Amino acid sequence: MTVHFIGAGPGAADLLTLRGRDLIAACPVCLYAGSLVPEGVLAHCPPGARIVNTAPLSLDQIIAEIAAAHADGKDVARLHSGDLSIWSAMGEQLRRLRALQIPYSITPGVPAFSAAAAALETELTLPGLAQSVVLTRTPGRASAMPEGETLAAFAATGAVLAIHLSIHLLDKLIAELTPHYGADCPVAIVWRASWPDQRIMRATLGTLDAAVGPELERTALVLVGKTLGAEEFAESRLYAADYDRRYRPLGPAPRFPEAS
Repeated sequence: MTVHFIGAGPGAADLLTLRGRDLIAACPVCLYAGSLVPEGVLAHCPPGARIVNTAPLSLDQIIAEIAAAHADGKDVARLHSGDLSIWSAMGEQLRRLRALQIPYSITPGVPAFSAAAAALETELTLPGLAQSVVLTRTPGRASAMPEGETLAAFAATGAVLAIHLSIHLLDKLIAELTPHYGADCPVAIVWRASWPDQRIMRATLGTLDAAVGPELERTALVLVGKTLGAEEFAESRLYAADYDRRYRPLGPAPRFPEAS
C-alpha cells in the first residue's frame, strides 16, 4: 500500500501529468482538496473508488482516512492543487506518515504561476530585464512569514514577483513594491488560472488599485515585474548564429569538438 501525493495542477482538468492521471486511475481511495481541485480531475478515479473531500477535515481526520486505507491494503491518491512543493501542507502529512511507517510517493504538478504565465503568453525571465522569479505570499492566518521574507526585500532584487494568496492586501502590495519598481512597473493579475472562468487584468503599480474590482478572491495570482508584456529586450545568446555550443560547434577549434 502506498499513499501517492499528486499535484493536481492549477485548475484545468487536463493540466495533469500522465503519471498523476495513471496513479489516480489505479487508486481505490482518493483524498482531494475540494476547495481547489476541480471535479474534472476526479473523473480519472476508478469505478467504486472511495472519494473524500478533505477541505472540511482536520489533519488528524485526514491521517485517520489514510491509516484506514493502509489497514485495508488500499493505495491512496492524495490530490493537492498546483504543485506539492509550495503551500500544499504536504510536509506535515509526510511527517505523520513517516511516524506511522506508511509508504508514500510524490508526483509533481503544474504550479499556478506557470499556468498564469502561459495565460499571459509571456516568458517571465528575459535577458537584461529579469533572470529570477520569486514565489511568495503575504502573511496569513494559517502561516506567518519568517523574518526577512518581506515584499520589500524581494522587490529590492528587481526579480519578477509571483505573489500568491494576497489579492485582499492590494494596498499593502502597492505601497511596498512601488518604491522599488516604480509606478510604471507592469502588473498582471490572473484569477483562477486555467479554469474555464479564468480572468486576466493588466495594469501598472500606479493604476492597479483602480483597475481591480472587489470580486477577485484569494485564488488570484499577482505578477509584478519588468518582463510582463515587454517587447524591448535583448535576445539570448542561446540561438545566436555565432554562439559556439555543444550541439552546434563553430570555428577551426570549437570548444566542443566531439559534439554530434
